[in-house]
Amino acid sequence: QVQLVESGGGLVQAGGSLRLSCAASGSIFGFNSMGWYRQAPGKQRDLVAIITSGGDTNYADSVKGRFTISRDNAKNTVYLQMNSLKPEDIAVYYCYARHGPLQFWGQGTQVTVSS
Repeated sequence: QVQLVESGGGLVQAGGSLRLSCAASGSIFGFNSMGWYRQAPGKQRDLVAIITSGGDTNYADSVKGRFTISRDNAKNTVYLQMNSLKPEDIAVYYCYARHGPLQFWGQGTQVTVSS
């Protein structure tokens, strides 16, 4: 059993910053990839950023240059530093982890940006 526990969401003014954290616990240590997806009201869940165990990263075009993903393999934790936040970044952010064919999701954390 694997649990992904997110923290760091909240309300911020446009142009502000937030840092999301996601700690994985349970029977698996060392995920092939970890990352973040987001789902805005009425929209599908989309990739925000992902990072492999080797440190390779991939970002959605809409967040490139503003968001930075990182991970601490020793702590089985992934982070998302979000700068220059915009109202269009409003969504529930979900942590994601993959180990081979197995995929795991966190419960989600709300990010709200006021204009």
